[in-house]
Amino acid sequence: MKNIFRICITFLFLSLISNAFACNLPASVCTSNLDGSFALIEGGRPATVVIDAGADSAVQRVAESFTLDLKRLTGKRSKLLSSPKKIKQPVVLIGVLGESKLIDGLVKEGVVDATGLSGQWEAYKISVVDNPWPKVERALVIVGSNRRGAIYGTYELSEQLGVSPWYWFADVPVQRLENVFVTAGIQRDQPKVKYRGIFINDEDPAFSGWAKNSFGGVNADMYAHVFELILRLKGNYLWPAMWGKSFHLDDPRNTLLADEMGIVMGASHHEPMTRAQSEWHAFPDDPTTGGDWNYTTNAKNLRSFWRGGIERMMSKGNGDAFDSLLTVGMRGDGDEPMSDGTAINLLEKIVADQRDIIEEVTGKPASETPQVWALYKEVQDYYDQGMDVPDDITLLFADDNWGNVRRLPTKELDRSGGYGVYYHFDYVGVPRSYKWQNTVQIAKVWQQMSLSYERGARGIWVVNVGDIKPLEYPLDFFMEMAWNPEKMTSEALARYPQQWAAQTFGVELAPAVAELISRYSQYAARRKPELIDESTFPIGDVTNQVLKGGEFGQYVYQWRQLVTFMEEVKPRISKEQQSAFFQYIEYPVLALSNLYELYYATAWNRRLASHHDARANHFLTIVEDSFKRDRELTQKYHTINGGKWNGMMNQVHMNYVHWNEPTQQTMPSVTRVAGGRNDIPVVFVEEEDESHTVSIEASNFDRRSAGASVAWVAIPDLGQTKASMVAYPQGKPATKISDNVRLEYDISVSESTDLKVSLKLSPSLDTTGGDGVRVGVSLDQGPVKTLVMNLQPTGGGVSSEEQRDWFDAVSNNYHLLETVFLDVKSGRRTLKIWRLDDNVVLQKIRVTEY
Repeated sequence: MKNIFRICITFLFLSLISNAFACNLPASVCTSNLDGSFALIEGGRPATVVIDAGADSAVQRVAESFTLDLKRLTGKRSKLLSSPKKIKQPVVLIGVLGESKLIDGLVKEGVVDATGLSGQWEAYKISVVDNPWPKVERALVIVGSNRRGAIYGTYELSEQLGVSPWYWFADVPVQRLENVFVTAGIQRDQPKVKYRGIFINDEDPAFSGWAKNSFGGVNADMYAHVFELILRLKGNYLWPAMWGKSFHLDDPRNTLLADEMGIVMGASHHEPMTRAQSEWHAFPDDPTTGGDWNYTTNAKNLRSFWRGGIERMMSKGNGDAFDSLLTVGMRGDGDEPMSDGTAINLLEKIVADQRDIIEEVTGKPASETPQVWALYKEVQDYYDQGMDVPDDITLLFADDNWGNVRRLPTKELDRSGGYGVYYHFDYVGVPRSYKWQNTVQIAKVWQQMSLSYERGARGIWVVNVGDIKPLEYPLDFFMEMAWNPEKMTSEALARYPQQWAAQTFGVELAPAVAELISRYSQYAARRKPELIDESTFPIGDVTNQVLKGGEFGQYVYQWRQLVTFMEEVKPRISKEQQSAFFQYIEYPVLALSNLYELYYATAWNRRLASHHDARANHFLTIVEDSFKRDRELTQKYHTINGGKWNGMMNQVHMNYVHWNEPTQQTMPSVTRVAGGRNDIPVVFVEEEDESHTVSIEASNFDRRSAGASVAWVAIPDLGQTKASMVAYPQGKPATKISDNVRLEYDISVSESTDLKVSLKLSPSLDTTGGDGVRVGVSLDQGPVKTLVMNLQPTGGGVSSEEQRDWFDAVSNNYHLLETVFLDVKSGRRTLKIWRLDDNVVLQKIRVTEY
């Protein structure tokens, strides 16, 4: 409890400073009525909202949404009008520059300053203006450079008011407000990454089952909530659910609704030309679309199929297209690689033919229709081998499906289409599918995406979010960072957990909740739960009276401590916050700690039973109770908030025997030992480290030296330690020893001996296409040894043996590099770690005398 009190006092002080600072910012929400402020809510009554008659559907929808937000805040719904005539009270005006007669009139009269908006991508201005119309003393004007700009400006205001983007998707409550003002002046913003979106994927059985239970299917009624979430997160782009589904065919309202709300529709990396993969198999008797998914043998039918997709895109009417970002290229059917030996010239022909179809159907040059080509898995090889891709197509690099970006731009840096990144929070594939819980550390996301941005991947950021839930926290971070990666500095990253927690649970609870979500994320990221079983971590020795816990026991103890901390915080959660707290914190902490308890008890049951030790029965009971507890937790999730999330936690997550999920949830097999005593106390003690090994947290350096505009910095909650060291800023070229970018650690050697130095690194890949990432190690004034981490993910013809290190690294979430220094003299020595290549994340150092 002392820890909770300390962090609460600290954050309360910081929040007071933050609130005062917000009141000094132009056009920002403030609870004080300062000179020139606009009264958005006064005496519990919200201001009137005005839009043009005939405004774009997306503007109409966001204005309607904003009035509902004001009702959530006040209990009273704001009026929504299409004319300021006869209005005498303050109004909020929402519109698009060049499309709103009301706004354009105020701009012409010099009342509204729209400088810097025209022609900009999704920019907005929020401004407080005086005397916009007769009898209207003051107005709050939200003007967008286009319709999404107007949407983002409006939802920015909603978020400042305390309406979380997750008010519906995570039941985050909205606090009632009596008086709220917007300070005088102008606030302007726009995104740094052009397309920012999500991919709903691997959605069976959880997301699909929930949608069927709640909406009758994955239909427009459901997608309305997804679209709103994306827009509130300041995103604009969606790859829809795809397995056995067709966004455009399953519910014809889907296409219209996406366009009406302002969402740019795309499709996954193997669904070109707006066509869902399931559509190819939907009409087996149609001679124009059937046959093999093979361009060498069935090009005519494929072209016909793709033409239908572009014709559908153009069916909006009046020669207009539904807002789309077209995926081009081709992979094998079912998201598989194409046949071995696929030639580059075949892929070039496929893209060329697709662009011919685009031109023929749209009646415009292909370059005027936005397109993306995803360099996913083996497709990246075609890029590496020099495949010629039209300059206007955005090249979308991918990670290794485990959060490690594989490649970043090294050539054609000025291509007009630019580059992007496809990232994963969820995955089905080797070495193990992971779909159940949030196992993402936002610091890892920051490190990889900051690197990507600095290296020029700024056109598209899209993340595979599986079922959306329970990935709310990292998704929130990803989208905020995508809006402005330059603003998400290492310092901003460190502040993010408390800022997020304050928005979700209030200032008072923010420090404790931030601590919970950060510790949970670190423990969960240690190893995906699907990769854990009774043999994953070592347990200790068996004696007559004492059981030594081993590494497994240490992890279980950490989870128990986290559960205790969570239970200390829970009584302070208000009734209104309980549903959100359960979804964000309580359920994942209890579910994963319970999983560790289950497998830890299984390990001891089997160990003791193999020695006919009746204490095995004690652990058998724990296994049975834990298995039952898992089912009870799932049922509780499905019944909270009146069963709103029924089905969302139906993902099988126990007893994997190969890469993909089992068909059903089963309890691990355990053994009951007959006879003998089973009442002997079970006592655990920590094992003593009797080796001559010293472990050093990488952030506990004694000295550091910077050079070439790069320095090692500590990034909290990155990796499996309290902080990891990253060379910052990222994206810089390789450095030489003479640049002196190094860390120094003082160590003591007891006697003359050989020293083994092990560096524990987070997995990362050589994004330049080279032979790995390098880091230097030296002792005292001796020469620098170069160590190389060269992990080879799946795809691109990599053999199983070559993939072994990558399998182990992503499974364990770390990789060791080791070297030996011979005949080291006793006494005080200095170990030095040198930055050579970018994208090295140093967690821990281990020094062993032997």
